[in-house]
Amino acid sequence: MAAHLSSGRVNLTALREAGRRELREFLDKCAGTKAIVWDEYLTGPFGLIAQYSLLKEHEVEKMFTLKPGRLPQADVKNIIFFVRPKLELMDIITDNVLREDRGRSPQRDFHILFVPRRSLLCEQWLKEQGVLGSFIHREQYSLDLIPFDGDLLSMESESAFKECYLESDQTSLYHAAKGLMTLQALYGTIPQIFGKGECARHVANMMIRMKREFPGSQNSIFPVFDTLLLLDRNVDLLTPLATQLTYEGLIDEIYGIQNTYVKLPPEKFAPKKQGEGGKDLPTEPKKLQLNSAEELYAEIRDKNFNAVGSVLSKKAKIISAAFEERHHAKTVGEIKQFVSQLPHMQAARSSLANHTSIAELIKDITTSEDFFDNLTVEQEFMSGIDTDKVNNYIEDCIAQKHPLIKILRLVCLQSVCNSGLKQKVLDYYKREILQTYGYEHILTLNNLEKAGLLKPQTSGRNNYPTIRKTLRLWMDDVNEQNPNDISYVYSGYAPLSVRLAQLLARPGWRSIEEVLKMLPGPHFEERQQLPTGLQKKRQHGENRVTLVFFLGGVTYAEIAALRFLSQMEDGGTEYVIATTKLINGTSWIKSLMEKLEPAPF
Repeated sequence: MAAHLSSGRVNLTALREAGRRELREFLDKCAGTKAIVWDEYLTGPFGLIAQYSLLKEHEVEKMFTLKPGRLPQADVKNIIFFVRPKLELMDIITDNVLREDRGRSPQRDFHILFVPRRSLLCEQWLKEQGVLGSFIHREQYSLDLIPFDGDLLSMESESAFKECYLESDQTSLYHAAKGLMTLQALYGTIPQIFGKGECARHVANMMIRMKREFPGSQNSIFPVFDTLLLLDRNVDLLTPLATQLTYEGLIDEIYGIQNTYVKLPPEKFAPKKQGEGGKDLPTEPKKLQLNSAEELYAEIRDKNFNAVGSVLSKKAKIISAAFEERHHAKTVGEIKQFVSQLPHMQAARSSLANHTSIAELIKDITTSEDFFDNLTVEQEFMSGIDTDKVNNYIEDCIAQKHPLIKILRLVCLQSVCNSGLKQKVLDYYKREILQTYGYEHILTLNNLEKAGLLKPQTSGRNNYPTIRKTLRLWMDDVNEQNPNDISYVYSGYAPLSVRLAQLLARPGWRSIEEVLKMLPGPHFEERQQLPTGLQKKRQHGENRVTLVFFLGGVTYAEIAALRFLSQMEDGGTEYVIATTKLINGTSWIKSLMEKLEPAPF
């Protein structure tokens, strides 16, 4: 069932099992029948750890979404709240508990499970509301790193970037350090730690301190990971702003992938029957799970979208040829063999039909004039053309009132590719945006400036061209069909973050000291002592395993680029990716947006 988690170099099923075990232990503490009241945001991440069947085995009979008012009727002994430690959620829980009919018999027991940590502030709040004593069990469930795929872990902490860079709140960094300690408990101590950025420094310090404080956590497991690379998102603000051009990246840009699921417009997926003409079209969005458990998806997810069509048509020929085989099956043995392959062939056919439909939906967008114009401007900025003056295309888009997030992504991209905008250009953009979209967006512009995305050029120098040339971030002759460099994921631009990982593996960061100094935050190296006898002797031809942890979010295009490096013949390194959140430019900017609400009079 979770075969895709054990398909990589590191078997991530062990991490999922640890999560399930902790969940089972908590459920068994609440003896009797149970109903779970979910903080809606947690249902997606939890679904990747445990299916409903596991909860059912432990007497969970009902599930409700957390909302104000009376709790729904349920003939159960225990009500368990699964919530993030947020004060606004405590108000809803208080309302639920106070409305509970105390006269009913038998009475229901209340329990609360904080994910990922208990919070004194929340408990104090519940105490002030007079309901803290109603909870028999108050515990925490440390859902830090959730396995998404055989080489991908995420904390799914949607506000991590904003908390770290705007609010100087390091809670998510503490959770990241805790998650890394859990990983080391399961997969052995990671001997080498490299990092770049302020947040990376904090996480490394916390890990080292935790290890000192819990000497017992030193385990005698052969280390699976050779290196940990901690990267701050603000070291590379450029990559998430650009439009991803891999198959998976475009699905995320256009439809948004949530916890490995995507919802798609249903009309493309309606079964076509002769003579019915399009009546009874489905209205519910088509929900598909996307991970490497599906053979075809694993093959095409990381390809540049322009290379996907040829793979799909090749697959179609292979599948139809396989179905033709049935006419040649003469003997009983041959027929039996054909029948035994049938389920696999039918699954392959339905998978092909789904991805052909998705590719058609994406193609409708990528062949539009607007997509092309937008991409052209992005690529001009990234290759250093006209980044220092007001851009005509952006002006036109504002005048036509295109979606605000699209405008903000382009303006921020221009700012980052110019190490900040000249004051005159910046003021012009701000004025145009506020006059067109409303003055309530002044807080958003302020947040973008604080995060370093949209700012005035202070030093009077634009460092981006030097960084671009030294790290070879722009490649003119990119091969999208058979790539030979990571720049294929953006059709020309090589993600700065992944280039840093690539150069760390070979020839090492000493070769780029000057550029590292231009990028924000310190760069550092730490070594963790391994107990004697656990030092790894690498076999000839055995690859190193590096865990790259993106603090503040990572895009699917960056993941594709790291997978590309893992698969290179002479690469010598395989990558596992961890992050605080899977993001794209839109979801990232959205997390920084703030609306001034009009005064209530």
